Amino acid sequence: MTAPGAGRGIGNGESAAEITTTFVGLPRDSFRILHVSTGNVCRSPITERLTRHFVRERLGILGGGLIVESAGTWGHEGAPMEANAETVLADFGADASGFTGRELLDEHVIRADLVLTATRDHRAQVISMGHSAGLRTFTLKEFTRLVKAIDPATLPSLEEGVVTRARALVRAAAALRGWLLAPNAEADEVYDPYGAPLTFFRSVGDEIHQALDPVVTALTGVPAKT
Repeated sequence: MTAPGAGRGIGNGESAAEITTTFVGLPRDSFRILHVSTGNVCRSPITERLTRHFVRERLGILGGGLIVESAGTWGHEGAPMEANAETVLADFGADASGFTGRELLDEHVIRADLVLTATRDHRAQVISMGHSAGLRTFTLKEFTRLVKAIDPATLPSLEEGVVTRARALVRAAAALRGWLLAPNAEADEVYDPYGAPLTFFRSVGDEIHQALDPVVTALTGVPAKT
Protein backbone atom coordinates (compact mmCIF):
# COMPACT_ATOMS: atom_id res chain seq x y z
CA MET A 1 0.00 0.00 0.00
CA THR A 2 1.34 3.41 -0.94
CA ALA A 3 0.34 6.46 1.04
CA PRO A 4 1.24 10.16 1.06
CA GLY A 5 2.76 9.74 4.51
CA ALA A 6 4.99 6.89 3.41
CA GLY A 7 8.16 8.38 4.78
CA ARG A 8 7.07 9.47 8.24
CA GLY A 9 4.97 8.22 11.08
CA ILE A 10 2.02 10.59 11.24
CA GLY A 11 -1.36 10.96 12.85
CA ASN A 12 -3.78 13.61 14.01
CA GLY A 13 -2.27 17.07 13.78
CA GLU A 14 0.44 16.42 11.16
CA SER A 15 0.74 18.96 8.36
CA ALA A 16 0.66 18.21 4.63
CA ALA A 17 4.29 19.26 4.35
CA GLU A 18 5.31 16.79 7.05
CA ILE A 19 3.65 13.77 5.44
CA THR A 20 5.57 14.14 2.19
CA THR A 21 8.95 13.42 3.81
CA THR A 22 10.58 10.15 2.74
CA PHE A 23 12.62 7.92 5.05
CA VAL A 24 15.93 7.62 3.25
CA GLY A 25 16.84 4.12 2.07
CA LEU A 26 13.48 2.52 2.86
CA PRO A 27 10.50 1.77 0.63
CA ARG A 28 7.94 4.49 -0.01
CA ASP A 29 5.03 2.33 1.14
CA SER A 30 3.64 2.55 4.65
CA PHE A 31 2.31 0.57 7.58
CA ARG A 32 -0.69 2.09 9.33
CA ILE A 33 -1.36 1.43 13.02
CA LEU A 34 -4.81 2.31 14.33
CA HIS A 35 -5.46 2.58 18.07
CA VAL A 36 -9.11 2.22 19.10
CA SER A 37 -10.96 3.01 22.31
CA THR A 38 -14.44 4.36 23.04
CA GLY A 39 -14.49 8.17 22.96
CA ASN A 40 -11.05 8.75 21.39
CA VAL A 41 -10.27 11.35 24.02
CA CYS A 42 -8.40 9.30 26.69
CA ARG A 43 -6.89 5.86 26.06
CA SER A 44 -6.45 5.81 22.29
CA PRO A 45 -4.97 9.35 22.10
CA ILE A 46 -2.48 8.42 24.84
CA THR A 47 -1.61 5.20 23.00
CA GLU A 48 -1.35 6.93 19.61
CA ARG A 49 0.93 9.70 20.80
CA LEU A 50 3.09 7.43 22.97
CA THR A 51 3.56 5.05 20.03
CA ARG A 52 4.70 7.91 17.82
CA HIS A 53 6.96 9.26 20.57
CA PHE A 54 8.61 5.90 21.23
CA VAL A 55 9.11 5.19 17.52
CA ARG A 56 10.81 8.55 17.08
CA GLU A 57 13.01 7.90 20.11
CA ARG A 58 14.26 4.72 18.47
CA LEU A 59 14.43 5.73 14.80
CA GLY A 60 14.89 9.48 15.00
CA ILE A 61 12.36 12.03 13.78
CA LEU A 62 11.37 9.87 10.80
CA GLY A 63 9.16 6.85 11.32
CA GLY A 64 10.28 4.68 8.41
CA GLY A 65 6.79 4.46 6.93
CA LEU A 66 4.91 3.84 10.18
CA ILE A 67 1.70 5.89 10.35
CA VAL A 68 0.01 5.99 13.76
CA GLU A 69 -3.60 7.07 14.20
CA SER A 70 -6.54 6.60 16.55
CA ALA A 71 -10.34 6.62 16.59
CA GLY A 72 -13.21 5.76 18.90
CA THR A 73 -16.12 3.35 18.55
CA TRP A 74 -18.25 6.16 20.02
CA GLY A 75 -15.72 8.80 19.07
CA HIS A 76 -16.23 12.41 20.10
CA GLU A 77 -15.73 13.78 16.61
CA GLY A 78 -13.62 16.93 16.69
CA ALA A 79 -13.26 16.90 20.49
CA PRO A 80 -9.96 17.75 22.17
CA MET A 81 -8.02 15.22 24.18
CA GLU A 82 -8.89 15.09 27.88
CA ALA A 83 -6.68 17.42 29.92
CA ASN A 84 -5.50 14.57 32.16
CA ALA A 85 -4.50 12.60 29.07
CA GLU A 86 -2.40 15.55 27.92
CA THR A 87 -0.72 15.63 31.33
CA VAL A 88 0.10 11.91 31.08
CA LEU A 89 1.70 12.47 27.68
CA ALA A 90 3.70 15.38 29.05
CA ASP A 91 4.99 13.06 31.80
CA PHE A 92 6.55 10.92 29.06
CA GLY A 93 7.76 13.88 27.02
CA ALA A 94 5.28 13.08 24.23
CA ASP A 95 3.51 15.68 22.09
CA ALA A 96 -0.24 16.09 22.67
CA SER A 97 -0.70 19.12 20.40
CA GLY A 98 -3.10 19.28 17.47
CA PHE A 99 -5.20 16.29 18.47
CA THR A 100 -8.90 16.04 17.59
CA GLY A 101 -11.15 13.07 18.31
CA ARG A 102 -12.54 10.88 15.52
CA GLU A 103 -15.39 8.41 15.25
CA LEU A 104 -14.24 5.02 13.95
CA LEU A 105 -15.25 4.62 10.31
CA ASP A 106 -15.03 1.76 7.84
CA GLU A 107 -12.30 3.59 5.96
CA HIS A 108 -10.07 3.65 9.05
CA VAL A 109 -10.31 -0.13 9.40
CA ILE A 110 -9.84 -0.70 5.68
CA ARG A 111 -6.61 1.33 5.63
CA ALA A 112 -5.15 -0.10 8.85
CA ASP A 113 -2.45 -2.76 8.73
CA LEU A 114 -2.67 -3.26 12.50
CA VAL A 115 -5.54 -2.34 14.82
CA LEU A 116 -4.79 -2.26 18.55
CA THR A 117 -7.79 -1.82 20.83
CA ALA A 118 -8.13 -0.92 24.49
CA THR A 119 -10.51 -3.79 25.30
CA ARG A 120 -11.90 -7.04 23.94
CA ASP A 121 -15.24 -5.32 23.27
CA HIS A 122 -13.49 -2.79 21.06
CA ARG A 123 -11.71 -5.62 19.25
CA ALA A 124 -15.04 -7.36 18.65
CA GLN A 125 -16.58 -4.16 17.31
CA VAL A 126 -13.71 -3.62 14.87
CA ILE A 127 -13.87 -7.22 13.65
CA SER A 128 -17.66 -6.99 13.26
CA MET A 129 -17.14 -4.17 10.76
CA GLY A 130 -15.69 -6.74 8.36
CA HIS A 131 -12.99 -5.77 5.87
CA SER A 132 -11.01 -8.93 6.80
CA ALA A 133 -9.98 -7.20 10.02
CA GLY A 134 -9.79 -10.33 12.17
CA LEU A 135 -6.17 -11.26 11.48
CA ARG A 136 -4.88 -7.73 12.07
CA THR A 137 -6.94 -6.67 15.08
CA PHE A 138 -5.80 -7.33 18.65
CA THR A 139 -6.19 -5.74 22.02
CA LEU A 140 -3.01 -3.86 22.90
CA LYS A 141 -2.16 -6.20 25.75
CA GLU A 142 -2.97 -9.28 23.67
CA PHE A 143 -0.60 -8.10 20.97
CA THR A 144 2.09 -7.42 23.58
CA ARG A 145 1.76 -10.96 24.92
CA LEU A 146 2.06 -12.45 21.44
CA VAL A 147 4.94 -10.21 20.39
CA LYS A 148 6.97 -11.16 23.47
CA ALA A 149 6.76 -14.81 22.37
CA ILE A 150 8.17 -14.08 18.89
CA ASP A 151 11.90 -14.58 18.35
CA PRO A 152 13.20 -11.25 16.95
CA ALA A 153 15.72 -13.19 14.87
CA THR A 154 12.85 -14.58 12.78
CA LEU A 155 11.76 -11.07 11.72
CA PRO A 156 13.20 -9.05 8.82
CA SER A 157 16.03 -6.76 9.84
CA LEU A 158 15.72 -2.99 10.03
CA GLU A 159 17.81 -2.80 6.85
CA GLU A 160 14.95 -4.51 5.02
CA GLY A 161 12.62 -1.74 6.14
CA VAL A 162 10.35 -1.06 9.08
CA VAL A 163 7.26 -1.68 6.95
CA THR A 164 8.46 -5.14 5.92
CA ARG A 165 9.32 -5.95 9.52
CA ALA A 166 5.97 -4.70 10.83
CA ARG A 167 3.98 -6.77 8.36
CA ALA A 168 5.94 -9.89 9.29
CA LEU A 169 5.35 -9.16 12.98
CA VAL A 170 1.58 -9.01 12.52
CA ARG A 171 1.57 -12.28 10.57
CA ALA A 172 3.63 -13.98 13.29
CA ALA A 173 1.37 -12.66 16.06
CA ALA A 174 -1.77 -13.79 14.24
CA ALA A 175 -0.28 -17.27 13.85
CA LEU A 176 0.23 -17.48 17.63
CA ARG A 177 -3.28 -16.42 18.53
CA GLY A 178 -5.13 -19.30 20.17
CA TRP A 179 -1.89 -20.77 21.52
CA LEU A 180 -1.04 -18.04 24.01
CA LEU A 181 -4.26 -17.29 25.84
CA ALA A 182 -4.73 -14.59 28.47
CA PRO A 183 -4.43 -15.86 32.04
CA ASN A 184 -7.78 -14.27 32.92
CA ALA A 185 -10.54 -12.18 31.35
CA GLU A 186 -9.11 -8.87 32.57
CA ALA A 187 -5.54 -9.42 31.39
CA ASP A 188 -6.17 -7.96 27.92
CA GLU A 189 -8.13 -4.90 29.10
CA VAL A 190 -7.07 -1.27 29.52
CA TYR A 191 -9.82 0.31 31.58
CA ASP A 192 -11.37 3.67 30.76
CA PRO A 193 -10.08 6.57 32.90
CA TYR A 194 -12.68 9.03 31.55
CA GLY A 195 -13.82 11.28 34.40
CA ALA A 196 -11.27 9.78 36.81
CA PRO A 197 -8.64 11.77 38.74
CA LEU A 198 -5.15 12.33 37.39
CA THR A 199 -3.71 9.56 39.56
CA PHE A 200 -5.83 6.99 37.71
CA PHE A 201 -4.93 8.50 34.33
CA ARG A 202 -1.28 8.16 35.26
CA SER A 203 -1.73 4.51 36.24
CA VAL A 204 -3.39 3.89 32.87
CA GLY A 205 -0.55 5.75 31.15
CA ASP A 206 2.00 3.52 32.89
CA GLU A 207 -0.01 0.46 31.88
CA ILE A 208 -0.07 1.57 28.25
CA HIS A 209 3.64 2.38 28.35
CA GLN A 210 4.52 -1.07 29.68
CA ALA A 211 2.42 -2.70 26.96
CA LEU A 212 3.78 -0.50 24.17
CA ASP A 213 7.49 -0.81 24.95
CA PRO A 214 7.96 -4.42 23.70
CA VAL A 215 5.66 -3.72 20.74
CA VAL A 216 7.66 -0.72 19.55
CA THR A 217 10.90 -2.60 20.13
CA ALA A 218 9.63 -5.47 17.99
CA LEU A 219 8.37 -3.12 15.28
CA THR A 220 11.57 -1.12 15.01
CA GLY A 221 14.14 -3.71 16.07
CA VAL A 222 15.58 -1.08 18.41
CA PRO A 223 15.27 -1.40 22.21
CA ALA A 224 14.40 1.56 24.41
CA LYS A 225 17.29 3.67 25.60
CA THR A 226 18.27 2.99 29.19
